[in-house]
Amino acid sequence: MKVKYIRPNQTFNFIMKKSIFTVALILGAATTTIAQDKQYTPESGDWAVGIDATPFLNYFGNFIGGNGTNTAPTWNFLTTNQTITGKYFAADDMAYRGSLRIGFGSENQSQMQFQTGATATYPALPAMVEDTYKSGFMNVGLSGGIEYRKGAGRLVGFYGGELGISIASQSETYTYGNAIVATDGTLPAGSTDFGNNELTDLWGEDARVLSNKSGTEFGVGLRGFIGAEYFVLPRMSIGGEFGWGLAFISTGARSVEMESTDGATVGTIVEEGTKSSSFGIDTDSNNSVFGPAGSLRLTFHF
Repeated sequence: MKVKYIRPNQTFNFIMKKSIFTVALILGAATTTIAQDKQYTPESGDWAVGIDATPFLNYFGNFIGGNGTNTAPTWNFLTTNQTITGKYFAADDMAYRGSLRIGFGSENQSQMQFQTGATATYPALPAMVEDTYKSGFMNVGLSGGIEYRKGAGRLVGFYGGELGISIASQSETYTYGNAIVATDGTLPAGSTDFGNNELTDLWGEDARVLSNKSGTEFGVGLRGFIGAEYFVLPRMSIGGEFGWGLAFISTGARSVEMESTDGATVGTIVEEGTKSSSFGIDTDSNNSVFGPAGSLRLTFHF
């Protein structure tokens, strides 16, 4: 009787191949089960928030390419008008979408100056007066619309329409403790230069600003959009959209009130800027109401 001799390394290779095959089957079955258990796309009642995907794509692209100066991605607004963008899914294939920005702010500064003409005997100081600067701004953006969705699996297309408005304004006011003396012909040496309040008026005389009000900018837009997104992970997608529609922007005239003297008279002058408006029907890559819409977006659903 012949006895077949099996080398040890052949036995080892056979066992390893069988083990690897078995492990692969187990992992494949587990992956399939997990994938079936997970819901990739959003369902009725879910919420979503969108951010700019570009920093994340740049990060991973540099990481794969071996860029040694790669920096961590940042969580950026989806549009340049810095609105918070989100959705609410009223059904599996329909969502209400909106964006919101409500911004108000102010700044105050004050500076003490020696009172013009005041004297004192050492070590006492001359009387002091106060110059003040105040500024404020408003920036409001609001949009709302409806989105319909169509597709199967991880790739979903969507389309719909939305309406948006924006309002923005800014103002500055100044007060001065020392009055302008007509016979001096110049601004008081005791006036504070806050950076934007000393200029030349239309008569060519040195002047100081009392108030500076930007014209209120008002915009309204109506657009339709179409786009697609791919769910790379459960409830997390990368996508983008394009839009077309109309936009109207109106900007009021800037008003600058200032005081100056020609050496004989102290006067207050109000300089008015120009008004402007624009209207267009086009793609919305330059629409200041909605902001650029062609950028890639990363959306989280929960």
